[in-house]
Amino acid sequence: MPKKAMDTLTESMFYVLMALGKCPMCGIDIADFIEKRTNGRLQIGPATLYTILGKFEKEKYIREISVEGRKRTYEITGKGAEAYREELSRLKQCVLDAEGGE
Repeated sequence: MPKKAMDTLTESMFYVLMALGKCPMCGIDIADFIEKRTNGRLQIGPATLYTILGKFEKEKYIREISVEGRKRTYEITGKGAEAYREELSRLKQCVLDAEGGE
């Protein structure tokens, strides 16, 4: 059975939801959070970030809470928090599988 587009999150999507789970942020703050959290391993460019934010808004994973000029601030929704928890659980299981644990 084919997966739906949002059944699993890409690494970038996962980190965007992680960032917004901490507090509401604008795009620059999200990108900075991701770069710092991953020690520079993952850097997300504006095109990728704003594509993800658009998808997440459409899916109701996030909502825009303020606009100041070109600066838009987003917060995670209950649906987005649940998607993050589900992906975190899936990733933890992947690590357990790789380590041979149960």
